[in-house]
Amino acid sequence: MATTSTSPSGGIPAQAVRPSLGNRLSTFLYTHPGVVLLLLLGPPLVWMVVVYLGSLLMLLLNSFYHLDGFTGLIVRQLTLQTYRDLLTRSNLDIVVRTARMALAVTLVDAVLAFPISYYMSRFASQRVKAFLYLAVVLPLWSSYLVRVYSWKLILAKEGILSWFLTQVHLDGLVNGLLKLPGIGGSSLSVSPIGMLIVFTYVWLPYMILPIQAALERLPKAFLEASSDLGARPFHTFWYVTLPLVFPGVVAGSIFTFSLTLGDFIIPTALGNSSYFIGQVVLAHQGTSGNIPLAAAFTMIPIVIMILYLLGAKKLGAFDAL
Repeated sequence: MATTSTSPSGGIPAQAVRPSLGNRLSTFLYTHPGVVLLLLLGPPLVWMVVVYLGSLLMLLLNSFYHLDGFTGLIVRQLTLQTYRDLLTRSNLDIVVRTARMALAVTLVDAVLAFPISYYMSRFASQRVKAFLYLAVVLPLWSSYLVRVYSWKLILAKEGILSWFLTQVHLDGLVNGLLKLPGIGGSSLSVSPIGMLIVFTYVWLPYMILPIQAALERLPKAFLEASSDLGARPFHTFWYVTLPLVFPGVVAGSIFTFSLTLGDFIIPTALGNSSYFIGQVVLAHQGTSGNIPLAAAFTMIPIVIMILYLLGAKKLGAFDAL
């Protein structure tokens, strides 16, 4: 029932002042939280569906087209011919080579990142921790290309690393590694070993930060309880610390593995004639104009990452997230 008041002139009742539009709108939003959630998440979700998922769907659609070998034109008819072309020995070698490099980079980054993250979370003072945080993220502030080509100069035969190894009489060991088939080359700057070094350096921050965050959330009481029960430090690490921090390792590995799968700059700058997936995609869509085959190649990292995430979930890696 609307409230009334008496007019000061003639005692005539007057209607109460109605709430403003802003007050009514805020009241409506307060009583309808679902509408608020829709307004907040709607625009970014629409953007993601249209731009991100839409582009992936277009890639998937283009992968079912094929390139006419006679005219050089794309035949926009659904077919599996492009995927038959993809499943050749040379293309499968490219996929295996790329996946092997991504796996090696992920393992090396995990081995290097874990002790750094453990020291940052357990032993470093606040000042040292701030310095280490800065040291980890500082390379990310510089250009990606500058870092890659700087490493190319460092790893070159005339670079500072070769000079240092010669001074400490380790150049023979490096030359022996470079002579190994599959991982060697004419120099560190043009070899899979050099690519592994640069990939490890470039993606290492993406492994350190998730592991460090997981270690920060690890309750110290668990470690103290393990010690009180007579467990040695190694057993505490293996049975308590590592299982609880494993989600952080998985989160970091998602970055390092997926970024290595799709990268084409490092293989181009430091690689040899052996192609990686990113290089093949660039060549097919740029040089040869075979967009369907390039789209089919882009589906490979997506499928690999889906299988990887499903396997990680089955192992319980995301239960503690």
